[in-house]
Amino acid sequence: VSRVQAPRKGLSHWLELTSDDARQQIYKLGKEDLTPSQIGVILCDSHRVAQVRFVTGTNVLRILKSKGLAPDLPEDLYHLTNKPVAVRKPLERNRKHQDANFRLILMRSRIYRLGQYYKTTRVYLTTGNVANGYCIE
Repeated sequence: VSRVQAPRKGLSHWLELTSDDARQQIYKLGKEDLTPSQIGVILCDSHRVAQVRFVTGTNVLRILKSKGLAPDLPEDLYHLTNKPVAVRKPLERNRKHQDANFRLILMRSRIYRLGQYYKTTRVYLTTGNVANGYCIE
């Protein structure tokens, strides 16, 4: 019926994974300290689940939060704080590298902006350094 009355095509008829099975897989992979995006890729590759939200009704992060398995630091903030490490290497060799210095400033402002967003939405609160010496205060 959903194929007729909705703009989307609905769930595939060959999908054998039920909502409860998908949740159990997510719990199992979450206990192995995998990020929500890695869990989604594994479910897509091995269990043929294109979108977890269509099968379970909620996304991977909310399922992990319900069991207390969500990562401490949000995934996008974690990846943003690891990026400047590669940009700092040219700056150590050449202090006048203008482009690397400019890119580092842009990354710092992105980290600061995202940190401010997480502070206002109370997703992640901190008063200290996040990683690589960047502070979200």
